[in-house]
Amino acid sequence: MGIRSRFMIIMAIIFGLATVGIGTASYLFSKHNAMLEAKSKGELIFNYILATRDFYTEKQRPLIMEVFEKDRFYPELMSGFVLTRGTFDIFKKRLTGYNFKQATLNPLYPPNKADEWEAKLIAMFASQPGLKQSEGTMKRDGETLFYLAKPIRVTEKDCLRCHGDVNDAPKDQVEIYGSTNGYNWKSGDTVGAYVVYVSVEDALASARKSAIFLYLIGAGCLLVALIGIWLFMDRFVVDPIVRLSVKAEEISLGKNMDESVGIKQNDEIGALANAIERLRMSMVRILKR
Repeated sequence: MGIRSRFMIIMAIIFGLATVGIGTASYLFSKHNAMLEAKSKGELIFNYILATRDFYTEKQRPLIMEVFEKDRFYPELMSGFVLTRGTFDIFKKRLTGYNFKQATLNPLYPPNKADEWEAKLIAMFASQPGLKQSEGTMKRDGETLFYLAKPIRVTEKDCLRCHGDVNDAPKDQVEIYGSTNGYNWKSGDTVGAYVVYVSVEDALASARKSAIFLYLIGAGCLLVALIGIWLFMDRFVVDPIVRLSVKAEEISLGKNMDESVGIKQNDEIGALANAIERLRMSMVRILKR
């Protein structure tokens, strides 16, 4: 295998690895940015929902409780869970790609029932009382989702009036939701988690397309570069070396001694050509003697 072929193979390998590296780095960078954007949007939605609930709990609910009798229960007015769920239901009609769930192990409202994955998330919060938030990605129905979760922990003031002993709960609530689920919570227990889901499937697909696009551009540049290197090697390296090899062979055999090397380059090959030319001239002088 000639020097040109070996050099081209080495350059192709190097350029190929560089192209793959650029494509991979592009995908990872785009994926990282997609996760940061999803987290930013999730936090914005989360903070708005929790701020709405805090305002209800601190400002509205005390006034509402003064107006209605103890056994009266109007979910839209007296339940923080219904308030946050209803607010988000209206929100997601206007902006798709997001979901919010008050995942609960033992809920009054059946759709709030935690699934298997959410139950594990709640168990993690229960085992780590100091943990305030969890985030990451997960797969659901073949779709990649970024999730942001915060624990729901029982406080006597906010929760036990409706979720403690069923006998102490408002009679209207028992009539609406029944007396089986959503009761016997204990103060300090972690009973659920607020979870915001943000779809990142489109962002990841875009990252993959960008990586493929960059890879194809890199492959095209690699092909152009290899052609350029091939032409350069042929014109300025391989051809001069072949000519010098032929001339050195002729000098060793005493042939064509009157023909100069004829290679003028300002580089290492030019220096070699000058050395062979001096050798030719010395041999001509010796033969004339």
